[in-house]
Amino acid sequence: MNRRTLLSSLGLLGASTLSARWGLARLARSSAPDSPLSAEAQALVDKAWEGVDPARMVDCHVHLVGLGTDGTGCYVNPRTDQFLRHPHTYLKFSIYRHAAGVEDGEHPDRQYRERLLSLLKTPPMRGRALVLAFDYLHDEAGKPQPSLSEFHTPNDYVLKLAQDNPQHVLAGASIHPYRPDAVDELERVAALGARAVKWLPNAMNIHPGSPRCDAFYRKLTELKMPLITHAGEEQAVEAEDAQALGNPLYLRRPLDAGVKVVVAHAASLGSSEDLDKPGTAVDNFQLFLRLAQEERAKELLHADFSALTQNNRCGEPLRGLLTREDLHSRLIHGSDYPLPAINILIRTGMLEDLGYITSDERRALNELDRHNPLLFDFVLKRTLAVHKDGKTYRFPASAFMLPEGLLRGV
Repeated sequence: MNRRTLLSSLGLLGASTLSARWGLARLARSSAPDSPLSAEAQALVDKAWEGVDPARMVDCHVHLVGLGTDGTGCYVNPRTDQFLRHPHTYLKFSIYRHAAGVEDGEHPDRQYRERLLSLLKTPPMRGRALVLAFDYLHDEAGKPQPSLSEFHTPNDYVLKLAQDNPQHVLAGASIHPYRPDAVDELERVAALGARAVKWLPNAMNIHPGSPRCDAFYRKLTELKMPLITHAGEEQAVEAEDAQALGNPLYLRRPLDAGVKVVVAHAASLGSSEDLDKPGTAVDNFQLFLRLAQEERAKELLHADFSALTQNNRCGEPLRGLLTREDLHSRLIHGSDYPLPAINILIRTGMLEDLGYITSDERRALNELDRHNPLLFDFVLKRTLAVHKDGKTYRFPASAFMLPEGLLRGV
């Protein structure tokens, strides 16, 4: 997508001021400068790595997306390329593509994959990434519905990437529990090295509190495979008609089945019905905090804090997690890549205004932002601080190291 097309899209959406000021290269970054880091930026990187064992550092929320070129089997809904009929979706995915460094019209899947691997392998970045597959939306009969799905990334594509890059990539499968072969597929991917299962109920039409999921939950428990599932409102992927499926309290069912559950983004957007007081809407983050205190959740429930530095989450959810030291041992690092490469989602100026970072830290972070979005995301979260009642709260080094036994076989 060229600059002129993007500007036209933004104008159609009533964002002409934004487009004139920023442009595509400012909305999302696709490449890093060749110059080395400044002394100030390198010092912030070194400080971020203090206490973090790179061998245990795993980014547990990394997306792999493609168009199906080069035999990957990936799928993106055609409406993402229909500017006139779906301008908002077109714009959104154009920004995602640019953020992921995809400019090659013939081999976009390869370019996405190679850029991700480059970001993981290039010093001073260290550690590994749990790269996630993404199943289709399925109907109530368990049949895939591509026309209703925004994208699909096959399990085999992610498994092969992990097999080819074992020092840098772990495989996260995605299996819709309504599929007739759901349990069989779970056994298959586990045998091939899958470490976790990823769901986005709002976008996949999954009710986590339904008895239909029980057989799948039993197999997850048997295989010691965690479920990484979105909770709360979903905005990055089309899910407007099914936001109720993101109710954090629905996750009581897998917890009761003994499943280890990682709540993506700590359910930090929107509100849902309070199942304990029907008819009452409660903030999803508060429902997550309630769930985290329940006895059933004590040894099983975790949360990844991916996306919490974004403009729409960096208020109470971010501040709340930073100051809840009793929950820090249950936090899991995740970037939600490629979203950290989208400038308009994470504004360091806002984070400075809110008191999370200093002006000097902001300048160094902006430099890291231009070099490597994965490194930027990690260092930013290690740098964040809340000063309250004479005490300083930060995410501890342990929150960036994978808990033993969380991922299957790791």
